[in-house]
Amino acid sequence: MGEMIVVEHFEARLVKLARKGEQTAFAELVELYKDKIFHLAYRMLSNRHEAEDIVQETFLRVYKNFDRYDDKQKFSTWIYRIATNLCIDRLRKRKPNYYLDAGMNDQDGVDGYALIPGDDRTPETEYLLSETQQTIHKAIEGLPAKYKSVIILRYLQELSLQEISDVLEMPVTTVKTRVHRGREFLRKKLEHKFL
Repeated sequence: MGEMIVVEHFEARLVKLARKGEQTAFAELVELYKDKIFHLAYRMLSNRHEAEDIVQETFLRVYKNFDRYDDKQKFSTWIYRIATNLCIDRLRKRKPNYYLDAGMNDQDGVDGYALIPGDDRTPETEYLLSETQQTIHKAIEGLPAKYKSVIILRYLQELSLQEISDVLEMPVTTVKTRVHRGREFLRKKLEHKFL
């Protein structure tokens, strides 16, 4: 627990400096969050190039809107909110049939596992490549956006229900309902796959 407090304290200091226009502090924040934001966007959009765009756009918005950031909330909440909203906008703009075959159009293979270079494959990354994992990610891909965002934040980003409530600006009860419905939706899809 102590470690978390230290990290948050360090982050709060970085944010303060970055808001004053300190470039190195901003660069540190980018380092801290770029992978998390990429994974969030990749899971939401199932497309590497779009996910990279979201990362760029998120940091651009952070930079431009620093004066609007309320430091009574956690920086992570604010940045996840920006990224999630950008992803949801992107999903809304897509042609309805697009995301059904988005996975297929993505030249990086079915699921960004091309990100893992061949020589670096450990038993752990092999496990990530397992069919079950791919099936689960495919199922998540098919979720409606409102369930998709809560499921990804909950299980892949491991945010608490309260944090998700802050990020999505909705009551915890709504988050709970959506996590529950999203899981039911996945369970039905996966039962159909595995039985």
